[in-house]
Amino acid sequence: MTPGAPDSDRLAGGHYARKQIFSRSRLVAWSHGSRFDMARALVAPYAGGRLLDYGCGDGTFIAMIHAAFAESRGVDADAEQIAGCNERLGDLPGVRFTHTTALAPEDMGVWSAVTCMETLEHCLEDERRAIIARLGQLCAPGGRIIISVPIETGPSLVGKQTFRALAGLRRVGDYQYRERYTFLEMVRGLFGRRVPRVAHGAESPGVTSFYGHKGFEWRDVEREAAERLIIEARTFSPLPWAGASLNSQVWLVCRPR
Repeated sequence: MTPGAPDSDRLAGGHYARKQIFSRSRLVAWSHGSRFDMARALVAPYAGGRLLDYGCGDGTFIAMIHAAFAESRGVDADAEQIAGCNERLGDLPGVRFTHTTALAPEDMGVWSAVTCMETLEHCLEDERRAIIARLGQLCAPGGRIIISVPIETGPSLVGKQTFRALAGLRRVGDYQYRERYTFLEMVRGLFGRRVPRVAHGAESPGVTSFYGHKGFEWRDVEREAAERLIIEARTFSPLPWAGASLNSQVWLVCRPR
């Protein structure tokens, strides 16, 4: 284990880590493990600098990567998530967890690597665009913004929904509570047509409303990022060579305008 990294028990204490990289499903563990491997590879060129993870969730990525950076900070709009991160991981060297509202003018333009992973798909449209612009403001000159979002269209959608249904039957994670598609919605999603999105009410302090994955179109984020940032590279995970049709996530490597 990397010096300064938390032991696996502490890492598995995070609810996302527990249902993803520590899942009893080998496919889930492999897919999400590959996602974190990709994230580590993309931030590696900026090791020794300062890392900001926007939408840090349960702090899994910060816990994995913090030893490579002089300072690591996780921010999230969910106050309960931040409290849990501080309780489990707040004693790690060089690590801080704060609410997104705690970001101040002195945080602008100082972060060598700014990550925003599996977050924007849950944001309402205006909020999503505002966050993308903010990521560019937070990034230091010469730094990079790394965005990942899930692919929920085309053959990937059919594969994911089939797996989610099977995992739900096996009571893996919380897949039994997945969002359902009608047959016509699945056909529309398969052929790249729009599927209506439904906003859900807040479940915790600091979050007013949010989307699930249903109907998410990753190309919207790519277009909005291109309007506000300079996209240098696009890749996919867990199989970078396979393109959008056979992958779970798309990654955008960007720099500020």
